[in-house]
Amino acid sequence: MADAPFPPGLMISAPASGTGKTTVMLGLLRALVEDGLKVQPFKSGPDYIDPAFHRAATGRASFNLDTWAMSEELVAAIALQAHGADICVAEGSMGLYDGVATAGRTGFGSSAETARTMGWPVLLVLDVGGQAQSAAATALGFARYDEDLPFAGVILNRVASPRHERLTRLGMERAGLRVLGVLPRRGDLTLPERHLGLVQAVEHPNLEAAIADYAGFLRNHVDLPAIRAAARGRTPGRAGALPAPPAQRIALAQDAAFSFTYPHLLEGWRSAGAEITPFSPLADEPPDAAADLVWLPGGYPELHAGPLAAATRFHAGLRRHAQSKAVHGECGGYMALGSALIDAKGQRHQMAGLLGLVTSYETRKFRLGYRRAVLHAAIPGHGPGSALRGHEFHYSTIVEQPDAALATVTDADGNPVPETGSRRGHVTGTFFHLIAGEAG
Repeated sequence: MADAPFPPGLMISAPASGTGKTTVMLGLLRALVEDGLKVQPFKSGPDYIDPAFHRAATGRASFNLDTWAMSEELVAAIALQAHGADICVAEGSMGLYDGVATAGRTGFGSSAETARTMGWPVLLVLDVGGQAQSAAATALGFARYDEDLPFAGVILNRVASPRHERLTRLGMERAGLRVLGVLPRRGDLTLPERHLGLVQAVEHPNLEAAIADYAGFLRNHVDLPAIRAAARGRTPGRAGALPAPPAQRIALAQDAAFSFTYPHLLEGWRSAGAEITPFSPLADEPPDAAADLVWLPGGYPELHAGPLAAATRFHAGLRRHAQSKAVHGECGGYMALGSALIDAKGQRHQMAGLLGLVTSYETRKFRLGYRRAVLHAAIPGHGPGSALRGHEFHYSTIVEQPDAALATVTDADGNPVPETGSRRGHVTGTFFHLIAGEAG
């Protein structure tokens, strides 16, 4: 398999968020699958919701590629998960060139950087609502901003009429840009959203029908053969190892309240022989008593605070485990390990009480961005002094945090971040989602 040619790919990106990029991505993924291709999806950047939609569209796990949080060797190792596929299709985050201001030991984390690293031409999804020929100036700027970045062409989205299409195409022709699709304006071509962005794939009321609809829409309005022919790429550089498992037997919370762990972490744990036993706190299931580690990932505990507070078997199992073995929580999982969670209406819900943390959604404060943490104490898989990279994304506010700080945490520019995580006994928690450890 290692000697097989690496599949070509494309980066689906846009000038900004909200242009219809995700629905175009899902429709394209499914249309290519319907054409008999094995399609490997990727997500550029730290987004944790889109990969689940990609998997639903293709039947293959979608992996994040992050040039700020990951070493070049880890990016290459994750990219190699595409072996056996016919084509790679990656979805960008935010705008094509949006990243952090300070590169540090790795890159800036933009979708353009991921595309350049992999040699994937960019297919720009351009919302042309409210403009016509002027859209070409925007597209031309994106195509020429980085001369080393391969550019496949544009998909014009939200086109109002045949006249609108004709005028917009004239502008693209003058700019020398290839139009690979024209999508008419359609009010229902959206995915449901909530305060953190899209709803989770498991919560979509009829996801399969929606993806099939997107695929039919794309098939009718884009040049699929030309898009396939535009795919390019290169074999990744020297690949390192995927992250090692933090324990041999891991009890992993998995349900609508705890749904997010980066796919490359799970793949690394499994490929190294770790046994992962899922359980559902919402169903009041205790973690596997034989597990070496209980891991509570992020998700939406604030939407399920009542059932979680009433999950007595879950809480009892956690407490028994924590008497002698490790428990770790990330973001939503961290909140669930705390003393209480206050919902948006001000109602206080008792949580597991393994940490003193009290968080509130009544007073919302948006926390978003990359995080670098230097550990004061060990967490599962990483010893004291280890430097970790991750990403934080939530609206909760810390009301109380009486336990010892777990780490010194900074943002991508090196500015201190107050959410330091905490530790008590065998229990640790962080607000950031771990992506990778830094090499020494």
